[in-house]
Amino acid sequence: MTDLFEPTGEADPRLVAALGGRLGWFNRAGVLSAADVHVATRTGDLAGERDEKVLLAAALATRAVRTGSVGVDLETVRDIAPELPWPVADEWSAAVASSALLGAGVLRQELGLVYLDRYHRLERQIADDVLTRTSQPPPTVDEARLADALARVRGGHLSDEQAEAALAACRQWTTVVTGGPGTGKTTTVARMLALLSSQSDRPLSIALTAPTGKAAARLAEAVDDELPEGFADRVGRPEAMTLHRLLGWRPDNQTRFRHDRHNRLKHDVIVVDECSMVDLTMMARLLEAVRPQTRLVLVGDPRQLTSVGAGAVLSDLVEGLPEGLVRGLSRNYRSAAGIQAVADALRDAEGEADADAVLAALRAGSDDVELVETDDPAPVLRDRLVGHALDVRRLAAAGRDRDAVAALARHRLLCAHREGPRGVRTWNRAVEQWIGEATGEPIWSSWYVGRPLLVTANDHALEIYNGETGVAVLDGGRLRARIDGSRRGLTDLAPGRLDAVDTMHALTIHKSQGSQAAEVTVLLPEEGSRLLTRELFYTAVTRAQDRLRVVGTEGAVRAAVAARAQRATGLRQRLR
Repeated sequence: MTDLFEPTGEADPRLVAALGGRLGWFNRAGVLSAADVHVATRTGDLAGERDEKVLLAAALATRAVRTGSVGVDLETVRDIAPELPWPVADEWSAAVASSALLGAGVLRQELGLVYLDRYHRLERQIADDVLTRTSQPPPTVDEARLADALARVRGGHLSDEQAEAALAACRQWTTVVTGGPGTGKTTTVARMLALLSSQSDRPLSIALTAPTGKAAARLAEAVDDELPEGFADRVGRPEAMTLHRLLGWRPDNQTRFRHDRHNRLKHDVIVVDECSMVDLTMMARLLEAVRPQTRLVLVGDPRQLTSVGAGAVLSDLVEGLPEGLVRGLSRNYRSAAGIQAVADALRDAEGEADADAVLAALRAGSDDVELVETDDPAPVLRDRLVGHALDVRRLAAAGRDRDAVAALARHRLLCAHREGPRGVRTWNRAVEQWIGEATGEPIWSSWYVGRPLLVTANDHALEIYNGETGVAVLDGGRLRARIDGSRRGLTDLAPGRLDAVDTMHALTIHKSQGSQAAEVTVLLPEEGSRLLTRELFYTAVTRAQDRLRVVGTEGAVRAAVAARAQRATGLRQRLR
């Protein structure tokens, strides 16, 4: 995969004045940030490297990681700003190959990419660990027990593709299960755990995990609901936890965990949901901590947005692994038909011509999909957002915390950006102003009754986790924060104990991953936005269960369909 990242606009004139030359030109043009240049020049000084072409490659490799890629492709990177003085590709590649930075191990060159050493090692480690797992002898399976268990789990609804995925996980150590929202991934996981339990004479040790606490809790709740009758005692109630918690978070080290290659996890089965959100570093840490004889099931939708950190691990696994290890689910059982039609059109789109199909699905006039074509979203959004906020506020003021949290989940406003006229901060402030106008009680403080809350970082001491949501409620005349941890119920906290929380009248599409709402309003950015991609739009659309409203212009829809979020990685080639 190749990545064409855009200029950053982060030029530092003081640094440019000191440097000059190629790095100065690229910094001044906004292609490289001051940090990228500093890393390249500092490592160049330490290794005795003076060739500007090599230093430029090192700076671009640093920038690539910051934009989500694992390395930089010297053949294609020039397309981001053709007017700049790029080195000739062959000469550039040869200079890197014979450079002091490559000799010192700072840079690596392989598979058409130039890597920083750390990310080259992580990518190779993931490939090695996956290939080691897939090449070992398969687990022993009692086929008679398995057939009996399959007949029992088919008593509930189970499609052929779901059954095949569940059976595959019994017959191999590593299985990837893919599909969009509503395709029955968690139903499949529940049946899978039931079948696996039939192969053991003791209750299994099972871990259900995801990158965010909310996603992990949703997986565990779904398994509880979908587990076939007669298997509960053998499967039990596996605890939901974040990947950080599963691996053993260490306050002294943000990239290492208590469980690693020398202290493996003891579980018989580990299921990881929302794997599209798992970046290269976290996947490497997970794989090194999993015992060879643990069944590992990776679940996710490769068409969604990739991780915030570097890499595109799930899509690389889907493309790089043999077909039998990857099981896809396609039939949607949950989303309304109109929403599914939009999602399918986005999923199948290949180019500009397919924007017509997406627009047709949005304009079909179904009861569950609405396209509002406007340059001024405020009049469209005000009534829906204020009505929803006042419903939450009324319940929170009455101390009805569970009802307030449930009301919060009925609607989401999703934005591409945090800042700017169509960003989350703008609309959070607008809703608070509108609430004040509607109630006659202006909001002067960041904490107020009915404030919708989004946890933005893991807090292991308080046992609240990134992605969990909640509401500020009145309890006996005091303002309290109630965070929905799902499996453990509502966590009651004083507002002063919460640092990493945001107001959630509006939410970024990135932050919405791993969650759904009955009704979703998607506010598209201007068509020139660098964040506007097909993956972003698809992720936003598939958050909706019953009703979808898209607010934006035809140009923005066409721009989203035409743009792909691509990342430069080498993992799928290594797996092949």
